[in-house]
Amino acid sequence: MSELGVDAVVLVGGKGTRLRPLTLSAPKPMLPTAGTPFLSHLLSRIKAAGITHVVLGTSYRAEVFQDYFGDGSALGLEIEYVVEDVPLDTAGAIRNVYDRLRADDAVIFNGDILSGADLGALVGTHRESGADVTLHLQRVEDPSRFGSVPTDENGRVLEFLEKTPNPPTDQINAGCYVFRRSVIESIPAGRPVSVERETFPRLLASGAHVHGFVDSSYWLDVGTPEAFVLGSADLVRGLAPTSALPGPVGEALLIDGAKVADDAVLTGGSTIGAGAVVGAGARVSGSVVFDGASIADSAVVERSVLGAGAKVGAGAVLRGVVLGDGASVGAGCELLDGARVWPGFELPDGSVRFSSDA
Repeated sequence: MSELGVDAVVLVGGKGTRLRPLTLSAPKPMLPTAGTPFLSHLLSRIKAAGITHVVLGTSYRAEVFQDYFGDGSALGLEIEYVVEDVPLDTAGAIRNVYDRLRADDAVIFNGDILSGADLGALVGTHRESGADVTLHLQRVEDPSRFGSVPTDENGRVLEFLEKTPNPPTDQINAGCYVFRRSVIESIPAGRPVSVERETFPRLLASGAHVHGFVDSSYWLDVGTPEAFVLGSADLVRGLAPTSALPGPVGEALLIDGAKVADDAVLTGGSTIGAGAVVGAGARVSGSVVFDGASIADSAVVERSVLGAGAKVGAGAVLRGVVLGDGASVGAGCELLDGARVWPGFELPDGSVRFSSDA
């Protein structure tokens, strides 16, 4: 139990296929994001809200989480781990941790969402409305990219709509929920169950009270390389909330042991990892550079992720690119949006260009 009187359940079982090749070496929630594993930022918000008991629902590379966070005491939390032998989808994963829950309500977090929602207000709304389940609903500019969730004038959820070109509301399911423990118990055990396609429609059909907590604070699903880079940069610049940043907010975050030439230019919330090197005249903007990576003289790296030990040669240009661990891009290469180089592969000097000005 905790000050808010709720448990936190964080679902971190996904394989992160959209973020390959980065997730070949680490689960998505453990990728270095603004200098610390992504999950650290979420756990810092859970702690700040007064929730101390956290259950992690893991599957892919489950041991990595326990090795890093242990029992959570270093963070002022009590963390337990439940491993899925077979993937159980969202609701199945929630049901799978039922026997670890202690409180009457549990706040469920999707492990790859960066959010600024007020968790205390979310739980307060759930209790005041007497809801069986309360959903965090985010207002977005373009709801057609998501399933939308209309609510009535009292905040009750009316239906769950799949992606549609002309959604009736700008409210989308933001991947964070408060469940009554009794509702979690009612989810079928031991098989995959989708919370969006099965659990929520079943609750509505049965007349259960499903409530919406509508919010328009910071929100980002970091499932793609573009969003991952943006989320890390927003954390560094102080636009996304966290108390786990290993340094002051600003245009760039240098982790201890990073070496940056005096005339290199770092902007846009870039992170330079431990032991990473940025050469003379290089420009790095809005990028995530993992530990031990190197960027040679006069190279340009924008909106890109460089895996651990990756190398960028002199004068190379990377915009919107992902380099796997130990990948190497030779001098004078030019890689543009969407290019991904798998771990350990080497592109010779000048071997890839998009422009004819080489």
